[in-house]
Amino acid sequence: MENFTPGSALLGGALIGLAAALLMLGSGRIAGISGILGGLLARSTSDGAWRLAFLAGLIGMPALYNALGGGVAPITLDASTGLLIGGGLLVGVGTRLGGGCTSGHGVCGSARLSPRSMAATGVFLALGLLVASLVHGVAGG
Repeated sequence: MENFTPGSALLGGALIGLAAALLMLGSGRIAGISGILGGLLARSTSDGAWRLAFLAGLIGMPALYNALGGGVAPITLDASTGLLIGGGLLVGVGTRLGGGCTSGHGVCGSARLSPRSMAATGVFLALGLLVASLVHGVAGG
């Protein structure tokens, strides 16, 4: 955690919450990424523009921030392509089974005090801690 800075983490969290609140207040939509992407891929209706704009912002803003002089930490992955693809598929299956992703349940659902989202977020956190502890214990790192 050598790149952790509380100020940028607090600002980032506040901006995520603000974006989720503005989307909910402005359009009644939930800022769950799996639902936004799934809706964009599943149908070609009139709501595709905001979905595409939201996803473009998620991808484009870090690049813009970096271009304007903000420091974006480089991303390094020490895993094989097969492991990354397998992990991505497992995340996708889990998202479908859980009825949404961590952003939808953790940020938006918990803010609305949704019992289903509170339970899902608790399960995400508990299993994340369990897996991290097992990996740390087994791999020693």
